[in-house]
Amino acid sequence: MKNYSKKLITLSLIAVTVLGAFAGCGSSSADSSSAASDSQESDTVTIKVGASVTPHSEILEQAKPILAEQGIDLEIIQIEDTVTPNTSLAEGSLDANFFQHQPYLDDFNAENGTDLVSVGAVHYEPFGIYAGKTANLSDLPDGATVAVPNNTTNEARALLLLQQEGLLTLKDGVDINATINDIVDNPKNIQFKEIAPEQLVRALPDVDVAVINGNYAIEGGLKVKDALAVESDQGVAAKTYENIVVVQKKDENNEAIKKLVEVLQSDEIRAYIEKTYDGAVVPIK
Repeated sequence: MKNYSKKLITLSLIAVTVLGAFAGCGSSSADSSSAASDSQESDTVTIKVGASVTPHSEILEQAKPILAEQGIDLEIIQIEDTVTPNTSLAEGSLDANFFQHQPYLDDFNAENGTDLVSVGAVHYEPFGIYAGKTANLSDLPDGATVAVPNNTTNEARALLLLQQEGLLTLKDGVDINATINDIVDNPKNIQFKEIAPEQLVRALPDVDVAVINGNYAIEGGLKVKDALAVESDQGVAAKTYENIVVVQKKDENNEAIKKLVEVLQSDEIRAYIEKTYDGAVVPIK
């Protein structure tokens, strides 16, 4: 009887150990960090990706069934602001995010001491100047109020577009680091109103014109073809502000993440972008 009891105890301990090992696998992420893998029930791996609503979440929805065929369950977390996607990624509640360009990521890492990295570019969203109280740039009055994004990288981009249209002149060489303080000539005496990017469309009735990020213009019902001016596809912005998939550095070689990027850069997704957004979102060639 004693030997039988000992055998039962031993078998129970083995069972607990084995179950514990499987439980550890089941709670692993895309690389055993933040995304749950259901490997004990199937070969499916779940990855959580934070994204702005338009166009990023919409593009991810197109990628979802393609990834499912490859054993990857893509969970899309829609986020409306431009800070939470990176803080959530850094904290580990997301496996990746898709909403930003490299200059914005560089600024975020520098300001927050994080080590988030790009694993691939997907598309470019041209900035546009959109009409508010003033319907044409040629009619912009002296002292006009112009709304621009209030974060450093996007404000620089807005200023470069205004310079492209001859409305101001910036110091030589400032490019993507430009600020309002770098304006050396402002013939229209423009008054700048710095506003959160996601609020710019709503601000249009209160300003003469606004320089708006492509994704927020789309969300607000604006069309790039109706913009008073659009960034040149040959300018510094087109080469600099590609929208990227971002992960923690330790995940940059993760296989599930690699498959995500491959699908987002595929011909199928490229065709969807070109058909859907009418030039407001341009896939990377």
